[in-house]
Amino acid sequence: MRNPKDIKIGEFTLEEILERHKHWWFEDCDGWERMKANLTGADLSGANLTGADLSGANLTGADLYGANLTGADLYGANLTGADLSGADLSGANLSGANLSGANLTGADLYGAENVPFIPMACPDTGSFIGFKKASGHIVMLSIPEDARRLSATGRKCRCDKAIVIRIEEMDGTTSDLTEVVSDRDSSFVYKVGKMVSVPDFCEDRWQECSAGIHFFINRQEAVNYCV
Repeated sequence: MRNPKDIKIGEFTLEEILERHKHWWFEDCDGWERMKANLTGADLSGANLTGADLSGANLTGADLYGANLTGADLYGANLTGADLSGADLSGANLSGANLSGANLTGADLYGAENVPFIPMACPDTGSFIGFKKASGHIVMLSIPEDARRLSATGRKCRCDKAIVIRIEEMDGTTSDLTEVVSDRDSSFVYKVGKMVSVPDFCEDRWQECSAGIHFFINRQEAVNYCV
């Protein structure tokens, strides 16, 4: 994790920029008008910005890959086109933030406030087909209309129940197997023609890896997924 005092942006360190930005926000010193944080296109990947006050800051196109923004105040910040993939935004305040074109793949939004609308990777309603990797095979699932379904900021989805249609080899051919076990829980079995369900399904959308049947809409994404 990169320390703000070690990140140099122009003539100031990130730590100094954050301190100056506070004066811009509170208008509490001479020259405050010139102290707004302009971090356009800045390399802030892996930066430790825990609890940072970035209200109204310009972060257009900034690289925040893997940054720790836990509890950060991003009220009204401009994050247009920013790379927030893998960033920890848990507990952050996103009220009024502009996230147009931002990459939120794999970002942790657990407990974040005022999260803007982010469409799910799976259909909101109706039944559909999903694919998951298990025991070196691909399981084709039918997710029923009444199944609860969620996705976070990435492509992986979760549901609380599904019917196993068939088990396939990686190359797409139908396997001779009629059942395979989960890679996470050896007692959880996917059996052709049977419904599987998760009674303790987690309703928090942003907890991507929590309880549920994990799957992808696209078969190749399931093939490529590293368990």
